Amino acid sequence: MTKRNLSLKTKPFLLKPAGKDYLWGGNRLNDDFSKEIDLHPLAETWECSTHPDGPSTVASGEHAGKLLTEVLKEHPEYLGTHPRTKGELPILIKFIDAKKDLSVQVHPDDAYAMEHENGSLGKTEMWYVLDASKDAKLIYGFYHDIKKETLKKSLEQGTVEKYLQKVTIKKDDVFYIEAGKVHAIGAGALVAEIQESSNLTYRMYDYHRVDKNGKPRPLHIDKALDVADRKGSAEPRQPMRVLRYRKGCASELLCRCKYFQVDRQLFNTERCREMADFQTESNSFQVLLCTSGCGVLFEEENGEFITFFKGDCIFVPANSIPLKIHGRAQMLKVSC
Repeated sequence: MTKRNLSLKTKPFLLKPAGKDYLWGGNRLNDDFSKEIDLHPLAETWECSTHPDGPSTVASGEHAGKLLTEVLKEHPEYLGTHPRTKGELPILIKFIDAKKDLSVQVHPDDAYAMEHENGSLGKTEMWYVLDASKDAKLIYGFYHDIKKETLKKSLEQGTVEKYLQKVTIKKDDVFYIEAGKVHAIGAGALVAEIQESSNLTYRMYDYHRVDKNGKPRPLHIDKALDVADRKGSAEPRQPMRVLRYRKGCASELLCRCKYFQVDRQLFNTERCREMADFQTESNSFQVLLCTSGCGVLFEEENGEFITFFKGDCIFVPANSIPLKIHGRAQMLKVSC
């Protein structure tokens, strides 16, 4: 591994995602976000990922055409000095288009994954709802405490739905899903997901569906029962959110946990003579995910720029050169 050089200023670059054609997906990621990925359905796009199941590719700048995994191995200084990086990208960012219900599932925590899944990370995640149909819902834990034996029997008999807490969702909602929380995104939801860099999912119940080959998708009942939080959950409430304003930009904190921090940023510099300033420090990279609108990210020192549109994802390495953002757009800013 190359020794980190924290004295050199770094430059941002666009990313191109990997796509997934899971059976519950739709077409909105191509239709609404112009992903141009030849998968039908297109259920997920892994926008910022070094996970071997779907690494993203650098799409601009000097590293264009390389896998993000390769670039970060060559330049570990891009990750910054934050202890969570440990030389690897610790997060994964997705768009999810749920035309149909996702399976009822649960993810292990880091300790269980380390012991039972060859040292993998567990999976805690956050959802930001980009759009939702009138009747869209998600599953969030159980209405009441449930015994392990009762849960196992209900999964075997296909009656588990009566115990699952269903929550109506709407655009702009935020949900934090800790490892161990039984959950599922429901049909009609378009979601941005920020998570640990893991692809560990224990599928508990899949509505008796079959895949394109006519076979049921595998379930992982025993492991799911090991890690599932079986306590009843209060219905999640949307937290109080406070916008903070500076010239050309308003921002609000959506989620902060030990794995990541996510802020929503609203840029509108069309009526300002000055553009919004932006720069990363040496401690952490940042990822900008454009969820609406468009704009330009300028490199202040040399006049180079990146034009971004709805659906684009920009990786800004740690210790970046001074940057300015011009345009009218909403972005999620993700960091450690």
